[in-house]
Amino acid sequence: MKSILNQHTYKKIIVILILFVSGISMAQDKKKELEAKRLRLQKEIRLINKLIRKNTSKTKFIVEDVQSLSHKIRVKKDLIKVMNQQTNLLTNQINTNIKKIGQLRDELTKLKADYAEMIRKSYKSKSEQSRLMFLLSSESFLQAYKRVQYMKQYTDYRKKQGEAIVTNTQKLQELNKTFSAQKKEKEVLIVENRKVQKEFEKEKKLQNEMLASLRKDKNKYAAQVKKKQQQADEIDRQIDKIIRDAIASSNKKAGKNSSNKTFALTPEAKAIGNSFAANKGKLIWPVAEGTKVKGYGKYRDVVNPNVTKESNGVIIATNVAEPVRAIYGGEVTYMFSTNEGVKCVVIRHGSYITTYFGLKSVSVKTGDKVSQKQNIGVMHTNRSTGKTELKFTIFKNTTRLNPESWLYRM
Repeated sequence: MKSILNQHTYKKIIVILILFVSGISMAQDKKKELEAKRLRLQKEIRLINKLIRKNTSKTKFIVEDVQSLSHKIRVKKDLIKVMNQQTNLLTNQINTNIKKIGQLRDELTKLKADYAEMIRKSYKSKSEQSRLMFLLSSESFLQAYKRVQYMKQYTDYRKKQGEAIVTNTQKLQELNKTFSAQKKEKEVLIVENRKVQKEFEKEKKLQNEMLASLRKDKNKYAAQVKKKQQQADEIDRQIDKIIRDAIASSNKKAGKNSSNKTFALTPEAKAIGNSFAANKGKLIWPVAEGTKVKGYGKYRDVVNPNVTKESNGVIIATNVAEPVRAIYGGEVTYMFSTNEGVKCVVIRHGSYITTYFGLKSVSVKTGDKVSQKQNIGVMHTNRSTGKTELKFTIFKNTTRLNPESWLYRM
């Protein structure tokens, strides 16, 4: 009966250790994921700060300043959220470890007590004569054999219990060290979180002051926004026409109806398109260093939340004279330039199209085959606002796609 109890205690400790190791593995994966996200957001905030410092002395438009600050606030809000998740994860790990430490201590106490009882009984019957008498008192050879096996198993089991006590004591010591490290890590995270929270509140207050100033002069603000929107709409119309013309041209060459709304694909173009699609979510950004200041789809106006607007691409803020690169291999289908000299490059990847608007100069020409990561030009910086922003879009035939779903970690 005692032997069964000992085995039960031993197995229970093994189960606790297996669950402990499994729990650590899952928690570590989540911890690494959150830490990587936190570092990315911190890096993005540093870039935003750098871009804002460069632009502040140049900008004449408070609207641009509000939009930059609003973007920074959004990113900082995400950072606070991630750090809160990290703190909560550490709290759960600490609480779990406290419980596991208690369980291990209780089980080790039982195991040690059982082991001590085994040693005591073994000491009482340790003489060779007692063992010999135990064997000679057997009623048959089979019973004597079983008693020999029992004595051997008993000795082996006692040895295993002794080893288990040593191993589990070490595990308990390691768990206590982990527990102490987690407490320190949580304290550091809380201090950092409070610092970011104060910065966030300060910037939010500044944003509200700037918005109040803008709302006092709605007409001036409306004129700025209207002009900017008209320019954006004109660029979108040009890109839409370029794509329709490219589709018509591909169908005409293939001897098909030029009114078709999809590209007529050669086997090579079809393979490129399939390869492009297979890399959804893994495609590189069109600039090596940048931050997304405006996403795809509908959004509320910063100054007037009652007004809803729509973006058919993403706007990426980047460094002055930053090189622009093709996100995937393809063919330069078209290029155009605005009256202000801002350039756009259109690249075809089978039935997919990517557009890069906001370049000062280009290093490719229509018809060129480009490879992924190949530089196609250099960014333009707006003299009035001081901003260096790339408008990037993705199409499949004439259908607009969300670049955030296609570019890696956007």
